[in-house]
Formats: sequence, C-alpha cells, structure tokens
Amino acid sequence: MKNLRNESLTFKICFRGLMLAAGLCALVALAPRSNANATQLTVNLVNNSGGEICHLYLSPADNDNWGADQLNETKITAGSTRTLQLSWDQSTVKLVAEDQDGCFLSTTVDATGTQVWTITNNTSRDCGS
Repeated sequence: MKNLRNESLTFKICFRGLMLAAGLCALVALAPRSNANATQLTVNLVNNSGGEICHLYLSPADNDNWGADQLNETKITAGSTRTLQLSWDQSTVKLVAEDQDGCFLSTTVDATGTQVWTITNNTSRDCGS
C-alpha cells in the first residue's frame, strides 16, 4: 500500500511539473519578439477617394494575418495624405485599408524605402458581398 502512495505522489509531482513547463512554454511563445531583422518602411497613403480611410493594417503578402491598426484611431480624410513610418521584417508587405463603409482595399508593396499607395474611387474594394 505504501508503494501506491509513493507512486501517486510521484505522478502528481511530475504532472504539476509538466503543467508548469507547458505554461512557461506558452508564455515564451506569446511574448513580444524584437524585430532585429526589421527594415524601416515609409508609406505615403494618398486618399484621392471620396470617403475616409478609417483603419490601416499590415499583413504578410501571402496571407491575411493582419496586425494592429496603424492609424491609431485617426482617419485619413478624402483628399488627404498620411505618411507612416513602419517597421517590417519581410521583403514585401500587404497594406489593408478599411474605408468608412467597412469595405477593405489592399495592395502589396516592397517593404523598403518609400512607397506610395494612392486610393481612388476606382480602387477595388471588398465589401463582403
């Protein structure tokens, strides 16, 4: 009987250790990483459309895993230009803008130097329909 108690105690200690290790691994995986390989990118977003641009997101060129809104709760009004200094660690970046109607516009640019994206009334929009 004493043997079963020791085995049960050993199992509980090992199980708790494994759970602690799994938790630490999850924290490390979710921790912010430095962009040691990131390049500086300047984007001039020219809004020549008739509406406001409410949000701008960045994504890898080959998927739609968007990051945080780059406009920080500001808008780019019709006829305005906004210059954004961005940091990106891949050779290309997808820019995704959301307009006042909730429609999405996107383009892919090289992630170096200065890039200009001009949005007009003819820019293709994805309104989910």
